[in-house]
Order: sequence, then structure tokens, then C-alpha cells
Amino acid sequence: MAANVIVIGAGVYGAAVAASLARRGARVVVVEAGLPAHGTSGATFSWTNASAKPAGPYRDLNVAGLAAHRRLAAGAAGAAGATGADWYHGSGNLQWAAAGDDEARQTLRAKVTGLLDDGYDVRWLSRSEAADIEPGIDPAGLPADEIAFFPHEGWVAPERLISYLLSVAAAHGAELLTGDGVAALETSADQVNAVRMASGRTLAAAAVVNCAGPRASVIAELVGLDLPMRNTCGLLVRVSAVAPPVSRVVHAPRVHLRPDGAGGLLMHSPALDEAVRTSDSGPVVADDTAVGRLLEAGRALCPAARNAAVDGIRIGERPIPGDGLPVLGRAADLPNFHFAVSHSGVTLCLHAGGLVADEVLGLDRDEALAPFRFERFRAAPGPAVGAIPS
Repeated sequence: MAANVIVIGAGVYGAAVAASLARRGARVVVVEAGLPAHGTSGATFSWTNASAKPAGPYRDLNVAGLAAHRRLAAGAAGAAGATGADWYHGSGNLQWAAAGDDEARQTLRAKVTGLLDDGYDVRWLSRSEAADIEPGIDPAGLPADEIAFFPHEGWVAPERLISYLLSVAAAHGAELLTGDGVAALETSADQVNAVRMASGRTLAAAAVVNCAGPRASVIAELVGLDLPMRNTCGLLVRVSAVAPPVSRVVHAPRVHLRPDGAGGLLMHSPALDEAVRTSDSGPVVADDTAVGRLLEAGRALCPAARNAAVDGIRIGERPIPGDGLPVLGRAADLPNFHFAVSHSGVTLCLHAGGLVADEVLGLDRDEALAPFRFERFRAAPGPAVGAIPS
């Protein structure tokens, strides 16, 4: 049994890994430079899906991630009543192409065909069928047909999920240290022995798990590992409406929408993410008109949101390893140093985090994690994977 496991980062991955380890008796300390869920995990669209992933091991990992969310939510609800899993919303996802955009429509058709061939649950809806399940959408914004519906996808409230997972970890003896960043990792004989914090505190380490999200490469560098990252920024706008404008994830051509708490609506558009830049102090909005364009698109699609007030703008930095795929599991050169870093962390955290925790505890998970090892970056570089929606 691994003792003194230091988990770096208290986002979705860090919380999931910590809960999985602590439940099985490991002594866990989670260290976080800021506060839980105040980094990328608190500024994500948090769409749970596998439909946006290419066929093969990566899609399979995401499919398993969806199943893990359903299991955890069912277990929590069974233990605590109907509100026990208030972070999980498996209400589905709608997607369609812009009218007159034949290329986008062909792309969506090919995507749906490939998913059906792969056994993924997706079906076509007509305008009237889509309007029946999403009456808050203006029918004029819907095409007559070929609206893809993914019934087993959904969204997660990351802050609530993280709070639940950290509470599980704490109930099994885990410790959470916040407001103190990692300054150094002490190594000898191909092992990480200790984590030195910015405050000067030193934590003995039998194992370390790098769940630092966009800063994962900085942590890796502390032990001499070069983790290539190509992080991107995302812009989200939250509005409050009198009535919930939508009840599930919606991917319209100009805007992506999902519910966000009572009466809340979260808006996102990949086309406007380019308006966000990263400075030394973090992500900033460089184009002040981006928020206005996003609101215009969201309000045009949802009449109930047309008079809704903006009550939050979230800007997050997405952690994306150099080839777009997750980096998971132990490092060959430092077998007690582990990675849990990826885009789509909300979808993957429970399942992938559990696999990483298994390896920390000495279990063999090479069959599942082999495609996602850090060591692939030391081989001849292959083609980069395109940006993958969260």
C-alpha cells in the first residue's frame, strides 16, 4: 500500500485521484497553489462526451469515463437521496450544422455514421422533435432535419463534483493543503522522495501524482521531464434567466449552450476563443467585443435569455498535451512519479484518475494506459491531434 502520496492540483483530476487512493487506504496529501476548482476546472464548459473523440483508444477511454460518471452519480444518489449527485446531468446533447453549410452538414453526417458503426448511441431528430425536448430554443434557429441527439452525454458542475470527491478523500483521511504552490521535487535513485512547498514546508513522498493541469509541464520539469503542452484559452459567459432556457447541452453553429444552476445559462463559442490571450498574469480577454458577439448568438437562439443579465465571465486555460491526447500513468524513468493530465478532464477524471490511482497502488494498468504514456513524446513525433472540444 502506497503511503504519503502527494497529489499536485485540486481540480477534477486531483480530486478524483485523491478520492480513489484514499478510499483504498493510501495516505494522501493534496496540494493546491490556489483553491480547489479555481483553475481550469472552474472555468470549463464541462461537456461530458465521447462523440468528439476519434475512434480508437481515446474514444474508448472517454466512453468509459461517461460510464464512470453514471456509476458515481447513481451511487451517490442512492446513498444520499435524489440530491446526492447534484453535479451530474446526463440529459443529452443536441448538435446541428448551419443552414446552407453543405460541408458542415456532410461532416456531421460522417461523424454520426462513424459513431453508429462504433456502437455509440446517437439518433437523428427533426425540427419538431428537437423543439419538443428543447422548447426554449427558437424553432427558427433549427434546421428542418438532421439534428443529432446524443442521449447519454451531458454536463457536470465541476465545483460540486470536486467538493464531493475531496469530501470523500477527507473522510478517508486525506489532507488538503491550499494556497501553497510546489517549489521543488527532491529526487534520488530514480525516485521522488519529497515535495518542497513555496512556504518552505517539505512533504515526504512515496509517490507523486502530477494533476497540475495547464502547469503540468512546470511540475514535470522539476524532475527533468519535458512535457510538451499546447494549452489554449476559452471564454464562457453566464447569464441568469427567469426560466431555464435549455435543459441539456446544445451545440448550435454559432454558440454552444448548457444549463448552469437554477435559471443559469452558460454560453461558449470556439470561434470567439481566439479573443482570449495569455499574459504573464494569466488568461485575459483581448477583444472586448467577444462577449457581445457571444451574447448576441445565445440570445438569438433562446428567447428566454434575451433579457437575461450577465452575471459572470469565465476564462480558462485548457491543458492540452502536445499531441492532443492524455498523459496518464507512471513515468518510466521515475516510477513513483505519475501523470494525470489531459483535455476533456471532466469527462475522463473518474475513470482515468482511477487507472492512475491503480498504478500508484502497484496494480498493472498497462493495457489501458499504454497509448497515453509520457514516453511517447520521446519517440519520433507523429501528427498532432486537432483541438478537441471539452
